[in-house]
Amino acid sequence: MTIDNSSQDCRQALAAAFKTLSDEAVEAGWPEGEVALALAELAEAHVAEIGAKVIVEGFNQLQRYAAAGQRKI
Repeated sequence: MTIDNSSQDCRQALAAAFKTLSDEAVEAGWPEGEVALALAELAEAHVAEIGAKVIVEGFNQLQRYAAAGQRKI
């Protein structure tokens, strides 16, 4: 799988903030492994939330198309 330039740019832009967040959590006393798992779980939940939003928006768009098609009849 290849990553396009936009995705790569986004990753680079977020990398420093992500590292800072992780480092601050470890410095606050949280074990590095626990921090990594928590960040992964938060990221996974965010991806699921965005995915659900895309599905709902797509479904709503399909309903609008179907309704528009019914009006033409």
